[in-house]
Amino acid sequence: MDERMRFVARLLEGEKMAVLCREFDISRKTGYKLFDRYKDSGIEGLTDRSRRPYRHANRLPFQIEQLILQLKEKHASWGAQKIRDKIKLLHSAIQLPAISTVHAVLDRHGLVSNGRSKRYKAQGTSLSQSTRPNDLWCADYKGEFMLANKRYCYPLTITDSASRYLLCCDALGNTQEMYAFTVVERAFKTLGCPWRSAPTMAFPSPAAAPSSASPSSPYGGCGWGSASSASSRVIRNKTGALSACI
Repeated sequence: MDERMRFVARLLEGEKMAVLCREFDISRKTGYKLFDRYKDSGIEGLTDRSRRPYRHANRLPFQIEQLILQLKEKHASWGAQKIRDKIKLLHSAIQLPAISTVHAVLDRHGLVSNGRSKRYKAQGTSLSQSTRPNDLWCADYKGEFMLANKRYCYPLTITDSASRYLLCCDALGNTQEMYAFTVVERAFKTLGCPWRSAPTMAFPSPAAAPSSASPSSPYGGCGWGSASSASSRVIRNKTGALSACI
């Protein structure tokens, strides 16, 4: 503002436009525009002017915006598409707004609900605390990697929870339950069962295996948990991989 006033003042004193424009580092077009504003509006013409356009060619009429809000208030479950179709039926002569425009009006007035679905979250029971070896076993897939033949390998491990001793590590071609059951059943036959397998069993019961622990169990003194009680103890990730406590 002060620079513009000094520029105009020196012009009024008789200095040349071209010389002053070079000194103030502005174009002669800008210099003449400032001088014309001063002649038209005085000092007020030298202030900054709003860049807001005088007209909005695509601005939604106030009446249509109010109609959109009224329809939304009357039919809370309607979206932008249905509201636009209703306006077309009620007022066929007016220029219809785009669906995105109707949605923008609703969003501006806080009438659009966030329709994002909740992210998947793995669920399962908390891990039991073990203090002695062979008290609790843990089974889990340790990621995946591609072999030289372009096929993936999924290592399934069974470890002792207390000692962290690796009881079994099998390379499987997928994460289907039937193959995991085979690995766990083989470990039962070879190594016996952990003491807490019955209350924390994470795999469904095979048809031929006993459903409760007994000293005469062929799997080392403890049996498979029932399918109904075991289902809630299985922890799955997004790809369906199985993690469990045995």
